[in-house]
Amino acid sequence: PVHESRDAFVLEADGVVHVCPWRTRLRGWQALGDLAEEFPPPLLDAVLPPLVRHQAAQDYERWLALNPDARPWIRTATWQVPLTWFVLVSDEERQYDKGAGGTEDSAPVLRYRTPMVQARRRVARALRTLRNAMDEGPLIDGLVDVGRWLEEFHPRSLVELDYGGLVHALPAGELEGDHSAADVAEGIEALRNGDGAAAGEAYGRLVERWRSVRDLRSAN
Repeated sequence: PVHESRDAFVLEADGVVHVCPWRTRLRGWQALGDLAEEFPPPLLDAVLPPLVRHQAAQDYERWLALNPDARPWIRTATWQVPLTWFVLVSDEERQYDKGAGGTEDSAPVLRYRTPMVQARRRVARALRTLRNAMDEGPLIDGLVDVGRWLEEFHPRSLVELDYGGLVHALPAGELEGDHSAADVAEGIEALRNGDGAAAGEAYGRLVERWRSVRDLRSAN
């Protein structure tokens, strides 16, 4: 968009009003920068010509020079929920509503909400466990990245993990049976206890579940 969005998600919880600005323009610029890793050059050039991408990159650089401390309040992933994001929440915080279907307002909802201090604590504990159990890798890097992002927010903030548009792509049975946060917690606890077999089983369930979701992006 030419101008930044003035919209935001607003939630009142325990007498505190939480505001999450959409920052659509900033998130759009960042998404454009990630596209080169998602698509081969011929396809990317067909969808978004190099000139368009170059102009957008220049606009972003000029805007960033004037707003060096800007950050998105929302992080988005396509066709998946990164496994490291499930570390922030617990299965007890899971909220699932089947919805009535037929309209956007009655669509299914699957999300988690947790206090910021709790999310930070879980990240710290999981990082200690993973570093004691394995070498550096994508799981640890991803957890460090999201942990640094959380540090920028007020300690009384809430963290929400929302399945967003994925609820329209997944069958109701799969949504209802999806307890990925529980699987992640089980895997980390198994590693903490030195039970590699149980950790492998939990990780295997996660990989199988999310592989089938990611495969939808190339379905006809």
